[in-house]
Amino acid sequence: MTMRLLQRVASSAWVLFLLTGCGLPVWTAGEVPYVPTPPEVIDRMLELAEVKANDVVYDVGSGDGRIVIRAAKKYGVRAVGIEIDQELVERSRAAAKAEGVEHLAEVRRQNAFTVDLTPATVVTLYMMPEFNIKLRPQLEKLKPGTRVVAHDFGIEGWTPDRVEKVGSGDWHHTHTLFLWRIK
Repeated sequence: MTMRLLQRVASSAWVLFLLTGCGLPVWTAGEVPYVPTPPEVIDRMLELAEVKANDVVYDVGSGDGRIVIRAAKKYGVRAVGIEIDQELVERSRAAAKAEGVEHLAEVRRQNAFTVDLTPATVVTLYMMPEFNIKLRPQLEKLKPGTRVVAHDFGIEGWTPDRVEKVGSGDWHHTHTLFLWRIK
């Protein structure tokens, strides 16, 4: 690699580090880097969505499955992770089994832009703004009343019903959560 290319790669990683506050990303075979969501942020995302026992939670770009596993464990709901990176899908499935929720927490290797999200009553996202814009057509098909919660990045053109700041122990970063209720 040339020095200029190395500087660009390092610069990109540093910018993402500053944006996420969660440390350096893990680049995957997917559209965006995998940056884990802290546990306290996951809990607040699910609380903000007012998850109930009859909900179906979809996590788009589910990474290691921590949101679907937490939703299944804490609320006893069916939770579906959508992840394009096969290694993360396998890690998620193993984690769900280890936590005893593999009957509730399913992780699928699918493309978020073609998957049917309409069975969801709650959708969670921790994706970059460009991804969220591209995902809008899928989100616009959701049934009225479905809750969408995004972590740190909003959805351009959508006005959230609620915005919250959540602190976490990771680098003393304040996370922003956005909630929309589909009308």
